[in-house]
Amino acid sequence: MKKLSCIIVDDEPVARKILHEFVDQVPFMDLQGKFENATKAEVFLKSTAVDIIFLDIEMPKVSGLQFLQKMHIESMVILTTAFPQYALEGYELDIIDYLLKPFALSRFLKAVHKARDYYQMKTRTVGALLPSYIFIKSEKRIEKIELNDILYAESVGNYVGIYTDSKRIIAYLTMKSLESQLPPEEFIKIHQSYLVNCSRIQAIEGNEIKIGSNSLPISRNYREMVMKIVQQRLLKR
Repeated sequence: MKKLSCIIVDDEPVARKILHEFVDQVPFMDLQGKFENATKAEVFLKSTAVDIIFLDIEMPKVSGLQFLQKMHIESMVILTTAFPQYALEGYELDIIDYLLKPFALSRFLKAVHKARDYYQMKTRTVGALLPSYIFIKSEKRIEKIELNDILYAESVGNYVGIYTDSKRIIAYLTMKSLESQLPPEEFIKIHQSYLVNCSRIQAIEGNEIKIGSNSLPISRNYREMVMKIVQQRLLKR
């Protein structure tokens, strides 16, 4: 497996130093840069893609959460903060993990191994036979869901709601975890909180997708990607 590239974004010099030391102790990590604010990190990311961003929340001018809301981030994000009240909002932005300062090396390692596991699932061998269904643990039972039956999934706090024509299934997992188990050519993100089944889209009107009896918003950050996929199957004169 290739090394996972990463950057550190934190306005505290001591925090950047500690994270740098922790990253150096992980054989599969490759630090690409350290930035004292989100603006500098944004400039770097426009020209260089990385696998993981260690992102502080409380920073001057642009907070870590504002940074995530503003940019279409493909990288895995591990939030690092001294403020536990941001945990729920962080998970709504589809982060990999949330490190509460001060954190020990053991907790840091747990987070980066979680990121590595997600990366390996996402990049599993192309062409591997994908099942036509998945199993989801919901409350005290495990439910089988046919992929064709899924309309869309919605991230709500620390769980995901999976909607079909007839029901909603609550699963205690992250949107990234669900996304990694679904064929990317069939299921696309239209918003930080929504993943839709392309084959079940009925119409696109303005900045909304009509699917089932619902209208879901297409966020500005995802609109270009959504329209590229639509254009591939758009009939022309």
